[in-house]
This record gives sequence, structure tokens and C-alpha cells, in this order.
Amino acid sequence: MEETQSKVSQRVKDVEKLRSSLSEIPPPVARPVMVVIGGLPGSGKSYFSRRLVAHVSLLALESDVLRKALFPNPSYTAAESDRLFRACYSLIADLLRQGVPILLDATNLVEGHRERLYYIAEQVEAKLILIYLKAPPEVIYERLKGRSQGVDPEDHSSADWRVYERMHSSMEPIRRNHYVVDTSSDISPAITKVVREIRRWMRTA
Repeated sequence: MEETQSKVSQRVKDVEKLRSSLSEIPPPVARPVMVVIGGLPGSGKSYFSRRLVAHVSLLALESDVLRKALFPNPSYTAAESDRLFRACYSLIADLLRQGVPILLDATNLVEGHRERLYYIAEQVEAKLILIYLKAPPEVIYERLKGRSQGVDPEDHSSADWRVYERMHSSMEPIRRNHYVVDTSSDISPAITKVVREIRRWMRTA
């Protein structure tokens, strides 16, 4: 669907607001990567992302943090999410064109939404790495219960078990090659594999 002029103008403003909310941006590289982390609430996306960026320089874009930068009191409506991700995708495309390596931490459950990311990666010739995280429901339940109690101060998500159950029905298969990681086990081997793939891509510049 084509955007109206007012929506385009709003998106430009939103992109600038998101950009101004970013902390330190990694230096550009000749061959950037885009790591896309996906999974249901409580699957360990943010923890996995933190572990990954500790080993390789990536700009981590966490949808929960960006949402609150755009909407200080988020409502999590479909319209709000649509506006957020339109701005996110534009920001990601701009940063990749500048050579900034990106990690996107979001649920990324719908293939139609992921296809926008596939398109961006192809347009800017960035390496696309897809990672789907999962865990047994009973593990996720305990994690989400801990979230409501503020167990992890670095957890910025507000999603609870009800959100998990609602989102579970909207999951769609990933149609591209991707990693599948069960975060109820040791994630170190998966981190090592992804870091190796990123470094191999960057070294071939």
C-alpha cells in the first residue's frame, strides 16, 4: 500500500527520533551484516543479543526500546506497531547503506514482515543472518513470571504470558535458511557459529 504524503512526513520524523535515541554507533565496515533475531516473548531474544554483541561489533536495535523512544506510553496497538516498524525498516536501510552492521531484536514472527528485511538486505548487499529462538512453554512461563517481578533489569519488554499465547497463534515458518536455537540449553555453541559467520563475511571485503 502506497504511503500518503502525511505518512511519509511522519515516518521521516519518526526515523530521526529513533536515530537520536541510539547510543554509540559502531564504525562502518565495507560489508555490513544484518542479524535478525526472532522468537516469541520469553524466548531469550534480548539475552542472546547481548551475548552476541559482546563478541562482535553490531548496533543492537531492540524493538521494545525503540517503541518506548517513539511512544513513551506505548499502547501496543496494530497501528502503533505499523508506525514503529515502518520507521525501523527505514532506519535500518539507512544505517546499512552507511556500512553500519545491525542486529534487530524483535519477535519477527510474520513472514510478510521478514520479507521487508530480506528486501533491504538484498538492496544494500548486506549479509542476512536469521536466528529463531525458542524454549519449552514451561521455561518461557517462568521467565515471563520473573519479568513481571523485575528479575532482569535489562529486560525492557512488557509482554506477559497472555501476549505470548496470543502471538503463538500468529507464528509463520521462516522460508529462508536460518539458525534455530533452544535457549533452555547452553547458547554458547550457537553464539560461536554466528560470530564465525559474521567475521568470515566481513573478512572477505
